[in-house]
Amino acid sequence: MQTITTTDALAAYCDRAKGQPYVTVDTEFLRERTYYSKLCLIQIALPEAAAAEPGDEVVLVDPIEGADMSLEPLLELFRDTSVVKVFHAARQDLEIFHVDHGVLPTPLFDTQVAAMVCGFGEQAGYETLVKRIAKASLDKSSRFTDWSRRPLSDAQKAYAAADVTHLRQIYEYLDRRLRDTGRHRWVEEELGILTDPATYRTEPDEAWQRIKTRSNSPRFLAIVQELARFREAYAQERNIPRNRVFKDDALSEIASTKPQSHADLGRSRLLLREARKGDIADGILAAVQRGLDRPKEDLPQPDQSRDRLQVNPALADLLRVLLKAKTESSGVAPKLIAPAADLDAIAAGERDLPALKGWRREVFGEDALKLCEGRIALSAKGRSVSVIEI
Repeated sequence: MQTITTTDALAAYCDRAKGQPYVTVDTEFLRERTYYSKLCLIQIALPEAAAAEPGDEVVLVDPIEGADMSLEPLLELFRDTSVVKVFHAARQDLEIFHVDHGVLPTPLFDTQVAAMVCGFGEQAGYETLVKRIAKASLDKSSRFTDWSRRPLSDAQKAYAAADVTHLRQIYEYLDRRLRDTGRHRWVEEELGILTDPATYRTEPDEAWQRIKTRSNSPRFLAIVQELARFREAYAQERNIPRNRVFKDDALSEIASTKPQSHADLGRSRLLLREARKGDIADGILAAVQRGLDRPKEDLPQPDQSRDRLQVNPALADLLRVLLKAKTESSGVAPKLIAPAADLDAIAAGERDLPALKGWRREVFGEDALKLCEGRIALSAKGRSVSVIEI
């Protein structure tokens, strides 16, 4: 197995890849101590037929040993639309290349997404697909090792290579399955999210929306908004995890207690010691004050639209039965089509939902609307449920 540490060697390998229908790609990275992922290793494999001698189609690209190596040949391959780039659970891998280099591989194939469409359940893991499709097993002993340390052990290298070698067989199987069933378009619709640069942007102004709070008070939410904005910007600027600034539970506590001084911060139960002084403490107090000073008309308003929905519970239950029947017959993971909250929304009359658009409408949405309108009924016989036109 070749380990690439120079630009010339990477360019030569990527030139070989450009003549292939696809390449499989994976990365190893660290993120425990940083805001942005630190890329430690890239694994790439060409189809087995591309091997001049056994094993030479699989390489490890080491950006740590090859500190002076440019990744431009690989980025050029990522831009080459004639070669499919195959990943499994690609989001974090793609985020690295987008954040560090402004590139997203295209065309893209994510075997986790494809497996969910092809009947392998929700969030199908790589190890599961290796067992069920490649009929092999993985040695996971190196999974949680420190990939930034050098030299890499033989066990680490073997583990890393396995993440792209078995992926070839998995991709070829799923690709055939999608083409045989006419579902390739379904996967392409799902991959639109992964290939959208907006997916990988975390704007400080929007950071508050991911925080779960018990209060919907507009003033409380304004302080949450300001604290989350400060934390996100501070973490990005210094490349440290946001939880190293302060955690969500501390953020909610501060928004409730509204500290006005360093002495007030010192009485916090949840705030880290390092956050009670210096730049972080000053930033917290300033954020709280901005939230308190915000004019009433500019306060954020909680989204209570779902709370106001008049859900027909019987209809919601029928929609759950219909979804189960449809996913069993199609083999698509239920949560990929519609989460429970969306079923309640459909039963309450909401229509601007993913489950009622695109390929989901074909599989489930069309009949869901007919059920809501009383145009179909459900019939149970034994363990099966069928749809009856009225």
